[in-house]
Amino acid sequence: MMLVEEIVRDAHPVDVIENVANANDWAFERTGDDEIAISVAGTWADYHVSFSWMEDFEALHLACAFDITVPENRTLEVMRLLSLINEQMLFGHFDLWEQEGAIMFRQSLLLAGGLEPSAQQVEVLLNSALEACECYFQAFQFVIWSGASARDALSGVLFETYGTA
Repeated sequence: MMLVEEIVRDAHPVDVIENVANANDWAFERTGDDEIAISVAGTWADYHVSFSWMEDFEALHLACAFDITVPENRTLEVMRLLSLINEQMLFGHFDLWEQEGAIMFRQSLLLAGGLEPSAQQVEVLLNSALEACECYFQAFQFVIWSGASARDALSGVLFETYGTA
């Protein structure tokens, strides 16, 4: 039989994120005790990042969405692209919320046993999400707007340039 121990934290994990957001002058809105939303302007899109504290799992969940809607006729090819992208991800993953036609990057920071997130962990969590979104945003655009195949779209955004112009 497992004993459930009451865990007391020095600070609420979302309070830590709010402090980091203030220190970095990020635009944010505290949407509840367990949630905070941060807006970040990227190169290709504006990103809407939500951090949620999931007490039952002792996890800080990050969801990053961007303004792109997947039409029904491109859903299957976007799902192929998601699969190809997620194979390459070391942390986090992309999801398609079919009802909304929304693409989202998600990952979690596990803080089991009463651990608290550090400012550096919060910054790395956010930066890794933004880097993933910036890296693959154009591939989603190619599939949705240009009708490209998942493989062609992915190879189009992952090419490496050599030398200087």
